[in-house]
This record gives sequence, C-alpha cells and structure tokens, in this order.
Amino acid sequence: MNPEKSFFSEEQKDILQEIMNIAFGNATADLSEVIDVYVELSVPDIELLGAGELPGYFLKSLQSYSRTVIINQRFLGDFKGSGFFVFPNGAGHDLVAMLEDSDTPYNKAIPADSLEKEIIMEIGNILIGACVGKISELLNTSVVYSPPQAIYEKSVEFNRFLKSFDPANTVIAMKTVFRFQQKDIKGFILVITDYESIEWLKDALDKFMESYQ
Repeated sequence: MNPEKSFFSEEQKDILQEIMNIAFGNATADLSEVIDVYVELSVPDIELLGAGELPGYFLKSLQSYSRTVIINQRFLGDFKGSGFFVFPNGAGHDLVAMLEDSDTPYNKAIPADSLEKEIIMEIGNILIGACVGKISELLNTSVVYSPPQAIYEKSVEFNRFLKSFDPANTVIAMKTVFRFQQKDIKGFILVITDYESIEWLKDALDKFMESYQ
C-alpha cells in the first residue's frame, strides 16, 4: 500500500502542497527584505517516508553537490520537527560578494571564513523560521525554535546526524530547491515533521479546509 494514501486524503495532500507553496514563498520574501537578492523556488515536493529512509533521502538529495553545509534547526509545538537549509559548502564567498554588490550592511571587519559562516547561518535561520512560522500561522498554532546548528557533509557530526533517525517512525519530508539568481547558487530547504505531529497535522488540515467552506 502507498503509505501516503494510508495517512492523507487527496484533498489533505493538495492543501498541504498549497500551504508549503505559501510558506516557502514567505520565506524567500522575508530573505529579500534582509539581503537584496532574488531567489527562485521549485514547486515543493512532499513525501511520506519511514524515518529509516531519511539517510538515503539526504544522500540522494546531496548527489548534485560536491560539498555541502546543512543548517539544522529544531522546532517544537503541535507542529514539531526539523528544518534544514542545505547550501553548497564553499559558496559563502559568493554570498559575501552579493552583499558587497547590494545595499545590505554587514561587518567588513569580520574575517572572511567567519563572515561566510555567519551569513550562511543567518540565511538558514531566516528561511527556516519564515517557512515553519508561516505553516504554523496558517494552521493556527505556534512553535518555538532551538538554536541553529551547522553540520558539514562528510564530518563526524554528519555521520552522527544520519544515524539519529528512529527507523520505526514515519515522517513527512517537504522540500523545495532554491537558486540565488545573481550568482546561480543552488541548494534546498527541507522541513521534516516528527511522527508525533502527523495526526495533529491531518486534523489541522481538515480544520483549515473547513474554514474556507
């Protein structure tokens, strides 16, 4: 049996897709207010996965990047899970160049390596917060966030991260690919719910639909 059909109706999946469109769009709009760059987004992809499939899902998603850094931020509440901002490692200098070409203020006294990490962390924080925050707003709930964490691919932390998922659990993976048009930098944003949130999410989607009927 297709696991998605055993969890969500077609109408629930359609509403979730639309909510993700709004949420990812909100995230890039918030980013454009902070740094003057244009971000293109793909149509969000939503998959229901066993948590044990997540390591393979991540590794497959990372195949088109030579090296990456992942900004991971947990969120807690009725809607509970993790947000991930996956960015090409080493492309931070392009972000610095974009800031130099824009009117966005930044501290030029910070060493280049530290500045690149700070910018990537801040962009990840903005995108994850705006995306998850909009989902929560639309579904009439609220969340709190843990501090963001940077995980570098092929590091000890990355291997530990891949082993951290309980294969007995089920998660919803909601992903969109982004591109900074000015420098042609590509990456993706991924929101993963914890399995405890799935029943709440189904109910919240039904209430969302009822409010517009």
